[in-house]
Amino acid sequence: MSSKEAQAIANEQGVDLVEIAANANPPVVKVIDWGKYQYQKMKEQAKNRKKAREKQSELKTMKIGLKISDNDLGIKLRKINKFLEDGDRVKIMIVFRGREMAHKELGNEMLDKVINLLGEGIVIEGKPNFAGRNLSASVRRR
Repeated sequence: MSSKEAQAIANEQGVDLVEIAANANPPVVKVIDWGKYQYQKMKEQAKNRKKAREKQSELKTMKIGLKISDNDLGIKLRKINKFLEDGDRVKIMIVFRGREMAHKELGNEMLDKVINLLGEGIVIEGKPNFAGRNLSASVRRR
């Protein structure tokens, strides 16, 4: 139809006439509510930005004491594995209490034990860091 007829239809419906393909012969236009279209497009872009932020890996923290039992350690390891499968990084903190500070080598042994129990495909980011009463190391999947 002619551009005048299309404009008349758009005016009659109270919406806008939007040019889709200007280079086509004849030009392609669409009768839409431009404000509604812009609003929907803005919402879609916001949703895409939110999804992109969610995809970034988070840093999860798991605190482990030196005197932890094997069953409790197994539960913590399952949680750590779940975090790693989700693509998150995990900061493993070995917490020292009271006189345990005199035996820092036990903390290193516990950290090595945890990393060995996590299995293959684990990458330690940087060297273990001792800060205050905590020995920590960040791990992620390859």
